[in-house]
Amino acid sequence: MLSLLPLRLPSPVASTLPAAACLLPGLPRIPILRAPPRAGMSAAASTPDAAPSAAAVGEEPRKEAEDVVVQYVVLRRDLADAWPLGSVVAQGCHAAVAAVWAHRDHPDTAAYCAPGNLDSMHKVTLEVKGEIQLKNLAEKLEAAGVRHKLWIEQPENIPTCIATAPCPKSQVASFFRKLKLCK
Repeated sequence: MLSLLPLRLPSPVASTLPAAACLLPGLPRIPILRAPPRAGMSAAASTPDAAPSAAAVGEEPRKEAEDVVVQYVVLRRDLADAWPLGSVVAQGCHAAVAAVWAHRDHPDTAAYCAPGNLDSMHKVTLEVKGEIQLKNLAEKLEAAGVRHKLWIEQPENIPTCIATAPCPKSQVASFFRKLKLCK
């Protein structure tokens, strides 16, 4: 009796390759292209006189690994305690999709959503205590020129979450350092 399943023999070469390389050998990896820092994206970017540190000048590979394109999603803890989990997750999904769509023509968003990067997107989901903290964060992001979406659930008109557009972590991480990971 013949088997229709392919025979897989152990190979020393196959064990050193990523699993996806064996499954999809014809697909090239598409690197994320880094856009130069833009004024107004973060407090660090607003000081044009600041010279690059000595560590940053000689360590390009390490900087490349640390400065990943990321999307932040910030949910309200008070809603997570009062609403069904699925409803709160849906709010974060609405905001994330809206932020990506609204900034779909931006180079960072294009890189984040490139076919070769779809399986390695970086999102950080954080929480704030309530509506006041969410609105304060939205105001800070707006004042700094950080691309984002404050999702307001309709028809109730309830601000539920914020999602940033995809951007280099180094440009926006300072706005989120004091927030807790969503649990």
